[in-house]
Amino acid sequence: MVQFGKTGAVVQMEWFKDTLTFQTSGKGMYEITEDVDKRIRSWQVKEGMCFLYNPHASASFIISEGFAGASQKDVEEFYDRLVPDGADWYRHTAEGPDDSPSHIRNTLTLLSLSIPIDDGNLSLGTWQEIFLFEHRSGRRSRRVLIRCLKVS
Repeated sequence: MVQFGKTGAVVQMEWFKDTLTFQTSGKGMYEITEDVDKRIRSWQVKEGMCFLYNPHASASFIISEGFAGASQKDVEEFYDRLVPDGADWYRHTAEGPDDSPSHIRNTLTLLSLSIPIDDGNLSLGTWQEIFLFEHRSGRRSRRVLIRCLKVS
């Protein structure tokens, strides 16, 4: 715990960290907001910041609408059309036709997120959800590093 004083006020900060693990079953968006919320609640963080980091080269994060499944499918199809599997100009294909495109999609999306926590809740927009965006075919185990700074 760290304490800072300013004009007589004392602010305390605590640092929490953990790793969340998710199983994916192929390309697509996997909603992880509830898992992140659950961890924040277990730490009783009412005010602070949540930091998420993805240590994988072929998966990423996006924050997108989580209510309408059609929106999710449109986002997934956009990336499939933008960076299709199996293009004949890819050089990096050692692990199959989705090898290079998964790494390219990764560079177009986010590897880390910083989300404020207010009143015990992630400060996301009304329809926003956090997604782990899997860019590879087949089953994978993905780690998400979660860090929270609690201010009181």
